[in-house]
Formats: sequence, C-alpha cells, structure tokens
Amino acid sequence: MKTLTCGPYTIELFTEETCRGIIYAVMDQQGIKETWRLLEGHSLALAAISGVDWNRELSPWKAPKAFRGGEDFGGQGPALLDTLTQQIIPLTENHLGYAPGFRGIAGYSLAGLFALWAVYQTDLFDRAASISGSLWFDGFLEFMKSGTPKAKFVYLSLGDKEKLAKNPRLAAVEDCTRQAAELLGAHSIPAVFELNRGGHFQDIPARIARGISSLVTL
Repeated sequence: MKTLTCGPYTIELFTEETCRGIIYAVMDQQGIKETWRLLEGHSLALAAISGVDWNRELSPWKAPKAFRGGEDFGGQGPALLDTLTQQIIPLTENHLGYAPGFRGIAGYSLAGLFALWAVYQTDLFDRAASISGSLWFDGFLEFMKSGTPKAKFVYLSLGDKEKLAKNPRLAAVEDCTRQAAELLGAHSIPAVFELNRGGHFQDIPARIARGISSLVTL
C-alpha cells in the first residue's frame, strides 16, 4: 500500500501483482483496509480517497438538509470532481507506474450518488458502482433524464430495508434506484440492480467490496 496526499485528501493506493484496472472510491478511512481484504485476488488496484467533507463535497448541487440538526448539502461535487480528474488521478497513476486497462469509480451512500453523477460529467470512468447510493437526492432523477451517461456498465445496490426509513426522502431510495436502472437501460448501458439484506448502515465494507468486484469481472 502507498499513501499519497493531494491537498486535504488522502489516497490509499492498494495494488496486486497483476492488475487489470483501477477503481477510485471515496470512503470512510476506518473501512478501507477491510474492504481491500475482501477484494484481494481480483487483479485490481484500489485508490481509496478519504478526507472528503461528505455533505458539502459529494453533493452535485445544493439541496436542503436531510436530517433535523444536520447541515444543508453544499453542492461542491463539481469542484471535487475537478480535483479528482485533474490532480488525484494523475498523481495516483504516476505512482501506479503503468496505464490501467480500465478505470472505474465507486462509492457508498452520498459517495455512490457522486460516482453515478460523475459518469455523466466525464468519460474518464468506463464503469461505476453506486452502492446504497443516495439516489433520492433532490432532482437527481430529473438530471439523469436530461443527461447522457458515458460509462459502459453501472452497478447499483441497496439494502432491502432502506425503503423503510422514517424520513420520506430517504424512503424513496429503492424506487429512485430502480428508476435509475431503467434510465441507464434506455441508453443501452447494462445496469445491474442488487438488493442486499439489511438497512443502510449494515455490512458496509462487504457491500462496497461486492460492488467493486462486479466492476472487475466484466
């Protein structure tokens, strides 16, 4: 593992002797090593990015807060994506030492929303995994309807109890994710939608590893 820094962000770069490609994923630092342990043997490089302000930097545009006592979404996703594409990727792949066969993006919760939004903004990622992605986010389905995704494959997943959230915005997540899969299909992009057992905060490293592994086995 190599640890790189780019401004406020830390990139933990994991590689195997034989790597078919690289996945970039914004993650909570505490779950990174467990996720990589579950991914070993997939002929993969993983660039796990931490130090991100989730509510501010992973939201593609401003929106009201989801929880009482929380903060509004800052809408700084475009700035983070610019840093990712212009600084983090070149830095990481310079240390990788070779051109990856493919490049993907993955994330959980708001990072899953960011990952799916990103493939509408850039063609640098040919595959994406939105794992328990916050696709209930205000206006996101309308954004998908008006845009053109540039990925060749998308993996979507949710916990089967996430739709039972007491917050009505969050409770719409399963319906929104199913609609997202249909919208991707309308662009002839293969989209896998998978339900896992449990709620939003259950088995997170395992779910992330499952989503990322789906991107490697294309």
